[in-house]
Amino acid sequence: MFYFTRTPSIVRSLYKNCLWKLNPADPTVYLTFDDGPNPRATPFVLAELKKYGAKATFFCLGKNVDEHPDIYRSILEEGHAVGNHTQHHLNGAKTKTDAYADDVMEAAARIDSHLFRPPYGLIRRPQIRELNKRMPGVTIVMWDVLSGDFDTDRSPQDCLQKVLFRFRTGSIIVFHDSDKAWERMEYVLPRLLLHCANKKIKMEALV
Repeated sequence: MFYFTRTPSIVRSLYKNCLWKLNPADPTVYLTFDDGPNPRATPFVLAELKKYGAKATFFCLGKNVDEHPDIYRSILEEGHAVGNHTQHHLNGAKTKTDAYADDVMEAAARIDSHLFRPPYGLIRRPQIRELNKRMPGVTIVMWDVLSGDFDTDRSPQDCLQKVLFRFRTGSIIVFHDSDKAWERMEYVLPRLLLHCANKKIKMEALV
């Protein structure tokens, strides 16, 4: 499976209106988690974040919010941000524009947020235009660093080294609070949090 750990500038330039990275005044990273809430992974993530006073952004699937409303409430009650990740984890490259936007709006009925991240990072320009019509003020969030925790061919140790080598201040880093990513995310997250704490790097949610 081929993918970039850090998103190349040429890719970012194709979607300039999407958020790829921030430029904070102080050393800061922005941890994000896709595909939850999940009954095993999300409580673990929340507990680890709490140890370090870190805040993160959870891009939730509407169907999982329906299945685990108590975990979703915990995310909000602990002061984290949430974002829309569609209702059914649709691939924008394989879905017609109206159907895609309808699915996002179905999730929006459950997830009150102006933040949206397309599953797989795949979204077509007509879909972006349609979301801007239906969700005025929407921010489409991509990423600067992809942890690779979803990749079952990578070792947890390799994921950690790639993230530590690639992230920089302002990076939006993608993890997944899902069963598929669990083995790698469970290893990498605590070690990344400790590294950032030792380096006095803030860990903030997107706003």
